[in-house]
Amino acid sequence: MNGSTIVVAGATGNLGGRITRALRERGATVRALARHVTARAKLKRLEELGLTIARVDWSSASQVALACSGASCVVSALAGLRDVIVETQTILLEAAIRAGVPRFIPSDFSIDFTKFPPGENRNLDLRRDFHQRLDKASIRATTIFNGAFAEMLTGQMPLILFKLKRVLYWGDADQHMDFTTIDDTAAFTATAALDPSTPRFLRIAGDQLSARELTAVVSEVTRKEFRLFRAGGLGMLGTLIKVMRTVAPGEKQLYPAWQGMQYLRNMFDGRAKLEPLDNDRYPSIRWTTAREVLSARQAS
Repeated sequence: MNGSTIVVAGATGNLGGRITRALRERGATVRALARHVTARAKLKRLEELGLTIARVDWSSASQVALACSGASCVVSALAGLRDVIVETQTILLEAAIRAGVPRFIPSDFSIDFTKFPPGENRNLDLRRDFHQRLDKASIRATTIFNGAFAEMLTGQMPLILFKLKRVLYWGDADQHMDFTTIDDTAAFTATAALDPSTPRFLRIAGDQLSARELTAVVSEVTRKEFRLFRAGGLGMLGTLIKVMRTVAPGEKQLYPAWQGMQYLRNMFDGRAKLEPLDNDRYPSIRWTTAREVLSARQAS
């Protein structure tokens, strides 16, 4: 059994829940931070995994610090806008430092936003703003970049248009993009949380595919002929983002339509490409391919 205690914030969410499960599978003691108003049903599911629940007031760094006491790493899987990614996460960071926790993994889990200037992607800008505070803090931090979640290929990300039998792309059909499943991201994060020697940045990708390659994969999996569909150039996509943000602002939404389009632009222009990859850092992790994700969709 691993004797480490890991504190997880955001454990009731999709990624956070999977990280806690992966930590328990690796023998860690896990303490999940939860708001006082969190529904009992959500906490019960965590308790069934053998977690300890610490209810906290997120406005009090001293109270959160007590909940972080004795931990070897704090993992943030918080999701939200500025009030969460910047402000609440700053309280979590301050609490970890007060409690003497040596390591902190922020809620990044995205494409590499260090390659982009401010203003190109709202949600990535929030993470960059938090990093300005994180990089000044007296704690060792490790950011994990995983590209896009591979599960989004089954519908959430408008790349594979299943009904039309088309694979949509902007710009270059041969530009490779990074995809990692949520489970693989969680497994890697859990292993990294238990590894005291992690560097500042880690980059992973379960699969790397271009729109052209994705077309071949989905055609083979579904046994139907899919074709490429070029929606336009990256300049046109940028203009469309500005128009969408004007006519359908959604500034208080986590993923308004234009936010997803910002991610697509960042991925198709090539700067989001993750390299070098750290997939081999933990040999026990078996990476799930896009083909496997699409095959699972087809089987269901």
